[in-house]
Amino acid sequence: MTTPFRSPAGAATVFSADHKIRLGSLDSLKSSRTVFLGRNVRGAHSVAPSSSSSSSSSVQAVSTPAKTETAKTTKRSKVEIIKEKSNFIRYPLNEELLTEAPNVNESAVQLIKFHGSYQQYNREERGGRSYSFMLRTKNPSGKVPNQLYLTMDDLADEFGIGTLRLTTRQTFQLHGVVKQNLKTVMSSIIKNMGSTLGACGDLNRNVLSPAAPFVKKDYLFAQETADNIAALLSPQSGFYYDMWVDGEQFLTAEPPEVVKARNDNSHGTNFVDSPEPIYGTQFLPRKFKIAVTVPTDNSVDLLTNDIGVVVVSDENGEPQGFNIYVGGGMGRTHRMESTFARIAEPLGYVPKEDILYAVKAIVVTQREHGRRDDRKYSRMKYLISSWGIEKFRDVVEQYYGKKFEPSRDLPEWEFKNHLGWHEQGDGAWFCGLHVDSGRVGGNMKKTLREVIEKYKLDVRITPNQNIVLCDIKSEWKRPITTVLAQAGLLQPEFVDPLNQTAMACPAFPLCPLAITEAERGIPSILKRVRAMFEKVGLEYDESVVVRVTGCPNGCARPYMAEVGLVGDGPNSYQVWLGGTPNQTQIARAFMDKVKIQDFEKVFEPLFYNWKIGRQSSKESFGEFSTRMGFEKLKELINTYEASA
Repeated sequence: MTTPFRSPAGAATVFSADHKIRLGSLDSLKSSRTVFLGRNVRGAHSVAPSSSSSSSSSVQAVSTPAKTETAKTTKRSKVEIIKEKSNFIRYPLNEELLTEAPNVNESAVQLIKFHGSYQQYNREERGGRSYSFMLRTKNPSGKVPNQLYLTMDDLADEFGIGTLRLTTRQTFQLHGVVKQNLKTVMSSIIKNMGSTLGACGDLNRNVLSPAAPFVKKDYLFAQETADNIAALLSPQSGFYYDMWVDGEQFLTAEPPEVVKARNDNSHGTNFVDSPEPIYGTQFLPRKFKIAVTVPTDNSVDLLTNDIGVVVVSDENGEPQGFNIYVGGGMGRTHRMESTFARIAEPLGYVPKEDILYAVKAIVVTQREHGRRDDRKYSRMKYLISSWGIEKFRDVVEQYYGKKFEPSRDLPEWEFKNHLGWHEQGDGAWFCGLHVDSGRVGGNMKKTLREVIEKYKLDVRITPNQNIVLCDIKSEWKRPITTVLAQAGLLQPEFVDPLNQTAMACPAFPLCPLAITEAERGIPSILKRVRAMFEKVGLEYDESVVVRVTGCPNGCARPYMAEVGLVGDGPNSYQVWLGGTPNQTQIARAFMDKVKIQDFEKVFEPLFYNWKIGRQSSKESFGEFSTRMGFEKLKELINTYEASA
């Protein structure tokens, strides 16, 4: 039976019609011919920089679809203008990197995101801003070769703040790199089997798939597909290598099916003769996220992505095709109900040989019709919310050139953290290690380095901010387990279940969007939750999924948690309830402006009533919260002292 994805209210759709918004003047569907002959993306066209720019940074003319007489000139955001004038993400970043200033200007701040970096400063310092840059790698499926791990470890010590951060999208973040060291750090990553290209910016981000290195047909096929999608949607115009390694290319040979799918223009998807055949001069309206997985394994938070892809196999375990889900996204803005978190919904099924063409068609639909006037509404989830899934499917099929088949039935989803020791299936073992909030530092960092270097291990980063050591021989298990435990890297039976599923974003002090604490605050929050569990009589092995973010952008995916804490003021959080342990149901906002010192007043009554009022021992806290309803939960909080 197909697993339904339902809202807390039990409706088959993710949210009510009240959540649908007007997207302004969206273009009607064009035929494949007029897609090519029509205007450039969102009416943009290449123009030269101002005369004050140097000749070396002038924009080259490119062959992109011409603007038709009937096309409307719509308002565009400032970032769209910056992209248009950038000569494919080069100018003025190339000039700004050469100045003596510790920072880059506003236009370059936007462009360097496409190169995998954000400009930051320490918000807790007084008397001026100390600028630095955060670098994010791009590692499809979280795969990190041994050489790259050791390089990142070295760079963190020499040029960063001495720590590495494992992210919720299976990548590294390296904080604290000053501008004068950017080229050294970037080139070192590139020359050691890594990349930061497209880890940020208005394009496809890192493609997720389960981090477990199982030698199983479906897992291997999911990871191969993630690699191919990442290659398909990687920028082609060379701006990244021009900037950081003086134009030298460090590329592996692409599978022929990737090259064929990228170059195919039989349905008007491409900009002919453009350095960016899929993206054009304007790239996408906003970030774009994709995950690939296998049935039952929801370690990737599948439904939070713009595109979710699930391998479908036959009775012999041979992959045959994919179910596709579209329209997920976590970001929202406080006090703006027109912005919202949303989970993806089924689009249909495609045979395995068509997956790259189907993904490309979805991306092009967002490229052509996603909003470019107001970035708050530029994610694909708003396009689908406005159009509805049927119209969206119809438009995608024009670019795909085929009809989607009905989605195949799937078993129930599970959250799989892949922690502990597991046989890979090829005679070797892998070991998944929990890392609180993904922060690798101190003795843990030193010990991980020693083990990875000594045994020449490749590693993988999980979507839950943890790390997997791969290809371990049986005779290495005991010494590795011992040395890791001495550094606090424990087997899962010795890690609090609350910690195993918890996540937090970095927030203070470096994130410019943070409203309050997340990573630095979650250790004490989890200890307080555990103390409340003990007080009301909940067992140690019982748990809730807790996720904390310092702002509503949702980097740690709090809107899928059973308890989501979203910063809405100093030491204050908006509380979200109703997610499920397997991440298939979106939470809802329960309370605003809950001060951190008041958490026990809110959560102790809820945990107590969950213990005594759940329908069975298997009813999760998220399911209990949804069944009871928020009015009843608030009543339980208000009457708790009298009844306790």
